[in-house]
Amino acid sequence: MGSLFAELARQASANARREVDTYVREIPELGSLDANSRARAETLEYSVWFRRRTVELAPENGMLTDDDLGYIASMGEARAGSGMSRESRQQVLRVHTALMLREINEATEAQRGGNVDELMRIMGWFAPQGERGIGAYHQGFVTVMRRRLPYVEQVALLARSLLAEDPAAAELALVAGMELAEYYEVTVVRVPDLPVGDRALESEIEALVEAHRTPLTWNPERGGGGELIVLAPRAAEAPETTRTGSGLLRDLAQLLGRPCAVGSAVAPLSALAGGLDRARRISGAAPLRRPSALLRPHTMADVFVELAVADVPFVDEWLRGVARRLEPGPDLLATLDAYYRHDMNRGPTAEALHVHPRTLDYRLRRVRELTGLDPGSTHGVRVLSSVVTRSLSGSWR
Repeated sequence: MGSLFAELARQASANARREVDTYVREIPELGSLDANSRARAETLEYSVWFRRRTVELAPENGMLTDDDLGYIASMGEARAGSGMSRESRQQVLRVHTALMLREINEATEAQRGGNVDELMRIMGWFAPQGERGIGAYHQGFVTVMRRRLPYVEQVALLARSLLAEDPAAAELALVAGMELAEYYEVTVVRVPDLPVGDRALESEIEALVEAHRTPLTWNPERGGGGELIVLAPRAAEAPETTRTGSGLLRDLAQLLGRPCAVGSAVAPLSALAGGLDRARRISGAAPLRRPSALLRPHTMADVFVELAVADVPFVDEWLRGVARRLEPGPDLLATLDAYYRHDMNRGPTAEALHVHPRTLDYRLRRVRELTGLDPGSTHGVRVLSSVVTRSLSGSWR
């Protein structure tokens, strides 16, 4: 064994004690090690073991064995079992790595520069084997999280981490038994009047999450309502106009049984926060509809005019004035909504409204009388379709 390795072996116990003291001092969740002698002894034993194992394996570039990795994983399990947060666990790994590198530097200086070949050997060993050790530690942590957290909470935690662009999402995907995709379609289902604390509904949603195994989280609002956020994996970004709703989305719509507004945006894994912002804005501009109309979420291509109008108050107020002129008529907003959703085809529109085509013609004439706009003209479509969407979105309530 060379002089650098001999120095590291000689200092293993002292360096391990310094590591444990650093944990106690810098990581609040490990401050209890001072009061729990058994936990402190186990932590110290592991720290000494890892340093001695490094000295044993590094000279010949030996790999950590399955037993070694199993021991490391057991420490991850112990940490998770004690209730340690993911943030503190990451801090433990950072402290451990920093101290190990510091010890190598100190041992090199103690040997007046030491043997360069020995230094290169231990640094060459430390990086790949350290990565394997961290992987085993994470796996142990994940094993306990999977056992302790209900599946729905695992999925919600994964969804929130993905949307926050948190690196921990990769690990949480392992907990939930999912593979991360290159792209996701972020869908926001806006539900304005969902009762707070509806336990039966919550149980139904939990069953859907378990059945579809798709990241989903619920953001409630004060006084009731809120938004469901669904992340559907996609292999690659597709044009806005080719998107269709997922099976989970259709099931959720039927389950909610009340008017909802649905917006979606596709974003790469590294930019899901921006995707959520776009989907949320689209959902806010989209019309509230009954579940039967929720088979396809709205995209930017559907409501780009309304998104722009919402940011120009005087234009929005002008459209609202047009909507007020329609109030004296019989169901004129609903008529225009059906008319535009059926591409201004009289027959299908009348059938959807359950009225005679002549009744539809009367209503469209009434729109012209009240607003001065022909619903079938280019100008009429531009103005009145925006009036309908803004009104049905609930933005003017």
